[in-house]
Amino acid sequence: MKAIYIRRYGNNQVVEYGERPKSQPGNGQLLVQVHAAGVNPVDFKIRDGKAKLIMPGALPLVLGNELSGVVVQTGAGVSRFKVGDAVFARMDIQKIGAFAEYAVVDEGDAAFKPANLSHVQAAAVPLAALTAWQALFEKADLKAGHTVLIHAGSGGVGTLAIQLAKSVGAVVATTVGARNVDLVRSLGADIVIDYARARFEDCVRDCDVILDTQGGAIQQRSFSLLKRGGTLVTINGMPDRAFAQRFKLNPLLGWMFHLANSKPRRLAQAAGGRYEYLFMHPSGEQLTQIARLLESGAVKPVIDRVFPLAQTAEALAYSGTGRATGKVVIEVRPAA
Repeated sequence: MKAIYIRRYGNNQVVEYGERPKSQPGNGQLLVQVHAAGVNPVDFKIRDGKAKLIMPGALPLVLGNELSGVVVQTGAGVSRFKVGDAVFARMDIQKIGAFAEYAVVDEGDAAFKPANLSHVQAAAVPLAALTAWQALFEKADLKAGHTVLIHAGSGGVGTLAIQLAKSVGAVVATTVGARNVDLVRSLGADIVIDYARARFEDCVRDCDVILDTQGGAIQQRSFSLLKRGGTLVTINGMPDRAFAQRFKLNPLLGWMFHLANSKPRRLAQAAGGRYEYLFMHPSGEQLTQIARLLESGAVKPVIDRVFPLAQTAEALAYSGTGRATGKVVIEVRPAA
């Protein structure tokens, strides 16, 4: 099968397009003919070798973390899906391979593709939507009437987080560049902050939830806006001890992560709130709930550009500039 893979870690020059063996589904797994796959920042980290701690050591490695496609074979024990079903999924990070004509997906990580979305549209959803869902609802328990500040609202996570927050009746504030002000308003943002014209601290306060996608100084400045009892969730901070435990890392490394997070924990405590790190996990169950919102029209994917599989290196380069609005998608199997 045609696939995008690496034989060594490095920059975009190590990304290859060529033939790779087609895997077979094991117990509880699906073999999916991939129609489209989403591009995400984690793809760059894996390519660069920055995720080696939690990735299998074997190279060559087919890249790609999320997909939409059609089931062509099922392994033993599969009960929810059958051959011919259209599905979408965020793959387990230790079992990736979405940038290929075929990919093996754990049954529990997949959900039925929303009928009203094309495969290209559906492929833009799983990783970003699950990240937003878990940050807002698992970590922060966002509810109707809460105020949430979402940094970088025009990004892949941000565009979906705005819509998910609005779907439960939250008041949404978000930071964007001037060219995306109208976009985030159309997605439901109530307070839109052009970060080049205003400091977000001057535009919103008493936040029940803050979704930090930036880390660094942006994260530190955000703690002053937390309402007592509120939660700041970061997806761009230092991993925590729970992350080390999840991936069975050396306990000493988990302790080092814990120490490295002392400052944000102190800042959160000073504000009377909580600090949470999120490294999202695949969930077919949560993706099914998100699919219902997509089918109802309450949530829609935002796509910047679509590339063919052979141009995945160019897609990674473009996405890596940080200028994409919404998601970049690889069309593996063009629609007839």
